Amino acid sequence: MKKWLPVALACLLSACSSSSDNKTYYQLPLPQAGVQSTASQGRHLLWVEQVSIPDYLAGNGVVYQTSDVQYVIANNNLWASPLDQQLRTTLVANLSNQLPGWVVASQPLGSDQDTLNVNVSGFHGRYDGKVIVSGEWLLNHQGQLIKRPFHIEVKQQQDGYDEMVKTLAQAWSQEASAIAQSMNRLP
Repeated sequence: MKKWLPVALACLLSACSSSSDNKTYYQLPLPQAGVQSTASQGRHLLWVEQVSIPDYLAGNGVVYQTSDVQYVIANNNLWASPLDQQLRTTLVANLSNQLPGWVVASQPLGSDQDTLNVNVSGFHGRYDGKVIVSGEWLLNHQGQLIKRPFHIEVKQQQDGYDEMVKTLAQAWSQEASAIAQSMNRLP
């Protein structure tokens, strides 16, 4: 009987360790597409040239701030694709929905295009139950440069990474709305 004890213990330990290796992958949800065809409606062109993120956000792990100065990068809660690509894709989709009369793309559109670059400095959950989305954007509109900082804090309604990612997406969509409002006031 004692002969089987190490084998049983090894099996039990391997079962525990394999269950802790379960990885969950997250993708920011895309907004519902608008009903208008942007190809036929576009009088203005906007190229979302780049959404850049700092190194601590550029890895695979979802980031969580545990104190004023400490951040944890998750090992088992990962982005399904690079975060900067997800942010750019969802920004293009949100702006496309919110800017009627504009063609918004992640590819160059021609010489008459406006260009938007976004530098995201914060995109993470925080110990107080809020998510943080911060940074600045720079718009080149017909040779005029417009630069705006942003800092959004949104309270999560529930605990967990699923809720954190949904709330981050909501905050990012909020910033896309603010960019769209700024662009709608352009001459």
